[in-house]
Amino acid sequence: MVMMRRLKLKRTHLLLLGVFLFLTWNLLTHRTLVNRNAEKELEAEREVEARISQLQSQISQQMRENQQLLNQLQELKQVADAEGGKEGGGEGVKSQKEDRRTTSAPKDVVLPILMIACDRTTVSRSLDILLKYRPSAKQFPIIVSQDCGHEPTSAVIQSYITTKNVSHLSHIKHPDLSDIKLPWPQKKFMGYYKIARHYKWALNQIFHVFNYSTVIIVEDDLDIAPDFFEYFLATYPLLHNDPWLWCVSAWNDNGKSNLIADEPEKLYRTDFFPGLGWMMERDLWKELGPKWPDSFWDDWMRHPDQRKERQCIRPEICRTSTFGKKGVSKGLFFDKHLKFIQLNTKFVPFTRMDLSNLNKEQYDQQFVKEVYSAAVLSATEALNGLKPEETKVRVQYATKDEFKRFAKLLGIMDDLKAGVPRAAYRGVVSFMLKGRRVFLAPPPDWSGYDVKWT
Repeated sequence: MVMMRRLKLKRTHLLLLGVFLFLTWNLLTHRTLVNRNAEKELEAEREVEARISQLQSQISQQMRENQQLLNQLQELKQVADAEGGKEGGGEGVKSQKEDRRTTSAPKDVVLPILMIACDRTTVSRSLDILLKYRPSAKQFPIIVSQDCGHEPTSAVIQSYITTKNVSHLSHIKHPDLSDIKLPWPQKKFMGYYKIARHYKWALNQIFHVFNYSTVIIVEDDLDIAPDFFEYFLATYPLLHNDPWLWCVSAWNDNGKSNLIADEPEKLYRTDFFPGLGWMMERDLWKELGPKWPDSFWDDWMRHPDQRKERQCIRPEICRTSTFGKKGVSKGLFFDKHLKFIQLNTKFVPFTRMDLSNLNKEQYDQQFVKEVYSAAVLSATEALNGLKPEETKVRVQYATKDEFKRFAKLLGIMDDLKAGVPRAAYRGVVSFMLKGRRVFLAPPPDWSGYDVKWT
């Protein structure tokens, strides 16, 4: 009997143990399945969020593309409404501009000022002088585009809007402040890479967001002349109509006081892209923007692949000067050259003047005649003032080394970019020396620039 009871008790224990193990197994299995389902649900939620984010990005991209398409359609309509077809002349090197001889009167055109800024609180100096000479807020709206994320500079710019209530002044900020990944030898040029990136973003804002058709570009360390706005307003029709022009610049690279004539009304065509206060149109940005370089954008523009034998207008006396010793070049170029550039102080009523002499055909004919009819002297003879009765003289060079040697002796800029001397036209650099005009010029049979002269 005792044995029977023990066997029953053992069976009961075994049965209970089996029930316990069964229930435990089922509980563990249930929890595992629940956890797996939860993970699957979480993964599904993440996938949905990722798809939503991707869709939002695609929608934003599509909206930008639609806006660009709308801008292009508007331009096509403007061209269709204008008189004439494409202007003749040129052999595949001229700009793709249409002939737009019927242009808006200067009083109707809007020429926004794009100021490129970063971390200079002295941006107030540049803004103050722009506002001092700005003849019309509506005609010359100012957009300050700031990189670097420098809060003190941002506060200075913002004060013109919130405290001083300046009309037609906008402050935009470059959203990408990240460093650019560069190999070790290039890291020292990081500043130039960031400048090029900022320029591209800012110009896209001007042409594709603000939807302007023209822009005047300045930087946050420039003073301007009293007739700065008058100069660009008067030269706008030239830029707009002439397919051989791609910019108007306020700068003369040889603009030191001893190298210029007291003729503030005198303007030139130049093959060299000067920058430092310059005007361009949207059709040029449509050409350059998609292939904009990662760095050294100004030298990139001076290459034949971009310039395509087009020219800029530049003045005898600069309409801008720079006070920005601090910068990516560490002030070396400033101390050696930039601080000696003379800023024009006389107001020239350009909009009431006939500037047709700057049209290419007329200008070239007169320019070549003037240069190659001048008496020929050696660089040393010109420097020593030989033949004082000659008011214009020509110093001729034939090689790169000759040009550099003569330029240095005569006191003008001796460097070349893609073979083009600073301020040159048809290889000729025009400047004043001891009260008379000097042309540092190639031979009369000059056939074009040599890109290896650099």
